[in-house]
Amino acid sequence: MAGKGRTVHGEAANAGHRVLAPDDAEVEAYLEAALHAPGPERTAGDHPAGEAHALVAVLDFGSQFAQLIARRVRELHVYSELLPHDTTLDELERRGASAVILSGGPNSVYDAGAPKPDPAIWSGRLPVLGICYGAQLMANELGGSVQPTPKREYGPATVVIGDEDGLFTGLDRTQPVWMSHGDSITALPEGFRATAQTDSTPFAGLADPARHLYGIQFHPEVAHTPHGRDVLRNFVVGVAGVSQTWTPASFIESTVAEIRDRVDAHARAVGSDGKVICALSGGVDSAVAAALVHRASTTG
Repeated sequence: MAGKGRTVHGEAANAGHRVLAPDDAEVEAYLEAALHAPGPERTAGDHPAGEAHALVAVLDFGSQFAQLIARRVRELHVYSELLPHDTTLDELERRGASAVILSGGPNSVYDAGAPKPDPAIWSGRLPVLGICYGAQLMANELGGSVQPTPKREYGPATVVIGDEDGLFTGLDRTQPVWMSHGDSITALPEGFRATAQTDSTPFAGLADPARHLYGIQFHPEVAHTPHGRDVLRNFVVGVAGVSQTWTPASFIESTVAEIRDRVDAHARAVGSDGKVICALSGGVDSAVAAALVHRASTTG
């Protein structure tokens, strides 16, 4: 089991699973992560003030692109949070999740100790999209087969769409995509059908619409998959039926309102004057938190 400050793979949290980027892009990514980090623990009746928005949960299996998946969903004007891979279905439902995306990851599904989701994820209670390792998990956990490939597939590939299962609605039958995998699905579970293939990957797409389960071997979140955003939109909006009503501005407004409500409630409960202490380390996370607290405490 990974210790504090280590990834699910037991490696140092800052080692091996990030993409080097120019300073501005890296700061932007960290700022966005800080703004959209998972909220505090809440009871079922305790929600942020303001308009409620649907949540698409991205479960992190160690992919260097996991945060990017959540960002791509938010670019669709749908709120998304990156959560641990073993977040239970009950917790997802408590948070108000409308759909779940399983990220890729460097493990093989047959590795000892390979990260797995809560088995209830496959129940059909929420639509699920598995990406790369996530798709392989879906196949393997539900009775299909995943095997190592003779040669790792890394780089551009061409996917041929065989079935407009919902993920590929409105797309040309042939699509350029980005692959990064050393294993492949070799047999589908009962109830699934193949929806896309490449020359070397017969099950580059799979679907069981009756259980709202979908998988793709390629990475729709990266720029090297030109129509990846359309695939994500088809899942989030078309399959899961999520409304595109969220914006970063609405998130800031609701967060400021929540902070103000919590401070006021605490002041009433203990008879204080409602002053707030905010610890600032100088990092991006605490700087964003401090800015939100400042706005909440200085505006009416």
